[in-house]
Amino acid sequence: MTDTWLLRGVRPLGGPARDIRVADGRIAAIDPAGAGDATGAQVIDGSGLIALPGLVDLHTHLREPGREDAETVETGTRAAALGGYTCVHAMANTDPVTDTAGVAEQVWHLGRAAGRCDVVPVGAVTVGLGGERLAELGAMADSAARVRVFSDDGFCVSDALLMRRALEYVKAFDGVVAQHAQEPRLTEGAQLNEGEVASQLGLAGWPRVAEEAIIARDCLLAAHVGSRLHVCHVSTRGSVEILRWAKARGVDVTAEVTPHHLLLTDDLAASYDPVFKVNPPLRTADDVLALREGLADGTIDCVATDHAPHASEDKECEWAAAKPGMLGLETALGVVADTMVAGGLLDWAGVAERMSVRPAAIGRLADHGRPIAVGEPANLTLVDPGESWVVRPEGLASKSRNTPYAGRTMPVRVRHTFLRGRATVLDGALAGGERQPA
Repeated sequence: MTDTWLLRGVRPLGGPARDIRVADGRIAAIDPAGAGDATGAQVIDGSGLIALPGLVDLHTHLREPGREDAETVETGTRAAALGGYTCVHAMANTDPVTDTAGVAEQVWHLGRAAGRCDVVPVGAVTVGLGGERLAELGAMADSAARVRVFSDDGFCVSDALLMRRALEYVKAFDGVVAQHAQEPRLTEGAQLNEGEVASQLGLAGWPRVAEEAIIARDCLLAAHVGSRLHVCHVSTRGSVEILRWAKARGVDVTAEVTPHHLLLTDDLAASYDPVFKVNPPLRTADDVLALREGLADGTIDCVATDHAPHASEDKECEWAAAKPGMLGLETALGVVADTMVAGGLLDWAGVAERMSVRPAAIGRLADHGRPIAVGEPANLTLVDPGESWVVRPEGLASKSRNTPYAGRTMPVRVRHTFLRGRATVLDGALAGGERQPA
């Protein structure tokens, strides 16, 4: 396939139709629809398609190294490309943990070899995610992987002094600590959001305050040391209110919400189906409403998938034994379109801001989240806003099948994805024809 393209009649950010010429990995020209130069280019009829900057995920579990039975960088980046992503941040809870420059570079090289999207490693905050001493933050930042986001995700950095030291350390290279906000003593044995559903099912409750207390503490710490803080997978109304308070006072804090917390509620757990078990847990309809409002008004900066594949034996078991987590890469844009665009809370420019521009800025990425403009890197996602599709677990690119959306109709579909001008997805399938989605 040629790497020179003419994307005819696409609508950048949902605006007027334009012809976009892509050459040498960049946007070479943007012309009125029908006026673009097709010389030497492969032409895509993009009539009616929305052009977005390539999506960026701040929170992806690719499992490699160590749990290749659940996911690999290859399969995870295939799912990412099909979902419209051109860059994902690979979380540190691998085996071995990404707590050294060597492991970070291994993950980075695996991403480059796969080639479907850029893979940026997230470094662990503490050695082995153990919460006792800081990992090699500076070495990871100076490595070829150029790590700028650090997280013990899956575990909270619950020691206040250690969290302060991490915040102070990352200032030296403009890094950010991404906190998994979960006070461990308040969630011992917790299985589901503390409330009516958990009581009816006899499951140990997971109180909202366990999340909110850590967010409040860390916002105060970030303000005290003058450092950047990012809050992972916000899930409660109280968390949104704390973030709104902190931002109004100038605290350098950003936050993410997952697609599943924008859509799903804890009453789905009434089936005892572990596919709905996730950390933090699904909350109530009131929390979902607050999260949507917070994303719309900018209190929550971005959407992050928390794509968490698991092998079948870790999900097809009793609730208490099941591991928390859900697939998210291929369905994220559909959920956002359903909850935010269809509901009038965001337009397509707002989607681009929250799924590309802001996460790229938080991760300090130079070539992603850029405007759709001449001279910019051609990282692009073309979305059909009128083509729905039904989620079938067996048709997803991930190695795992733990999607909470089985049988659900997604209202939009990614038709084409371009990474630096190279097509990774064409007509809804991986470029090269390796896999045709169901």
